[in-house]
Amino acid sequence: MINTVLDQASGLRRMNQKNNHGVKVIAVTGGKGGVGKTNVSLNTAIAMGQQGHRVLVLDADLGLANCDVMLGLRVEKNLSHVLSGECELDEILVEGPAGIKIVPATSGSQNMVELTPAEHAGLIRAFSELNTEFDVLIVDTAAGISDMVLSFSRAAQDVMVVVCDEPTSITDAYALIKVLSREHGVYKFKIVANMVRSLREGQELFAKLSKVTDRFLDVALEMVATIPFDENMRKSSRRQKTIVELFPNSPAAVAFRGLASKAAKWPIPHQPSGHLEFFIEQLVNG
Repeated sequence: MINTVLDQASGLRRMNQKNNHGVKVIAVTGGKGGVGKTNVSLNTAIAMGQQGHRVLVLDADLGLANCDVMLGLRVEKNLSHVLSGECELDEILVEGPAGIKIVPATSGSQNMVELTPAEHAGLIRAFSELNTEFDVLIVDTAAGISDMVLSFSRAAQDVMVVVCDEPTSITDAYALIKVLSREHGVYKFKIVANMVRSLREGQELFAKLSKVTDRFLDVALEMVATIPFDENMRKSSRRQKTIVELFPNSPAAVAFRGLASKAAKWPIPHQPSGHLEFFIEQLVNG
């Protein structure tokens, strides 16, 4: 345990020395599966890449990774190989569209679902030794409200909650917001209404969620995007591409580019919370 703490401390010191510029950290989560969370993560990341930002996507569904599959990328090694000491984080990064980089996780590995303290220390070391520079880290969390989902969400500067117009989506999003606010001190949430039929439907969806949070929780919700239902999304998925690549003028792609432009302007807090080391420190110690 003492060695683990020392590893964490030395890793954070190295990160302080190397990452002297602010890194915007955005966690994309949703409470339940099937709301299009990974689609939102990847399309936003690629749109930001197209706009000139250096983006790193962390596939934080550590046991059921799918970012690489959705983009049709070939992955030889993943985060489990880094944590086992077989390679460095830079060695597993795969390049996606618009120059974005992806940290691939494992698929079908129960061991990666809950990391041990030693593996947490390994995660710190991996990021502290990362040589690839980037401006934005997008964390695509797993579904549900597991400890890892909560850890990644509370550590990020901005928590983007993806909801769709289904009762279970609204209920699960509320449950996630409730736990993060009451147990982890997260009080601001950015809401993305996904796969809606109209702007009005998106606004009504936001109103439903806001009504219950206003009544029972001390939180602030901000509607940041309404992503319309778009048949081209399905066509893109079948071809293992994103809609912003294949159908850049489609309604959903236009909405994702708008979200990317907005996200790029979200302020980066002053040190320490504006730096990557804060994210990792919060992830491990929070």
